[in-house]
Amino acid sequence: MATADDAERQTAGRGGVPAPEAADLQAFAVQLRRMNAEINRMVHGFAHRKGLHATDVQALAAILDAEEPMTPGRLKEHLGLTSGAVTACVDRLERAGHVTRVRESSDRRVVHLYYAADAKTAARTYFRPLAQAAGSALARFEGAELAVALRFLTALNEELALRDASGRP
Repeated sequence: MATADDAERQTAGRGGVPAPEAADLQAFAVQLRRMNAEINRMVHGFAHRKGLHATDVQALAAILDAEEPMTPGRLKEHLGLTSGAVTACVDRLERAGHVTRVRESSDRRVVHLYYAADAKTAARTYFRPLAQAAGSALARFEGAELAVALRFLTALNEELALRDASGRP
């Protein structure tokens, strides 16, 4: 017989949609950890091959994915590093030819960070197997399924960002 707790669990999702079962959450957690481990393995391999730190590769990804030119200050916030650590990271990336610093013409105090074209090409070459794996996986699904998967990943990232901003673990 169903209890009040069972009914509450079934409607705990948004809009009265049943909440996922614990087993479903576990299955998602396992797959997300596996994917994270595989991507980290590739990131560490790229970092090692290029003489960089894994954090440097995270910085490159942040610069690449930024909707507007990245600044050292925004990079500091994104990576959760100190000013000194970001300066050292950007210095390494610049010396290695991965990024360029460009001073804003209207305000010379503002520095924008850009991913160097040659370095971007090298990264694309190295990470091509990841792109191919993603393409193969995408081909297994219909457009509507992919839209749901993208919505889930977007919502998960938003939830994680909210927890980070609030200082909650």
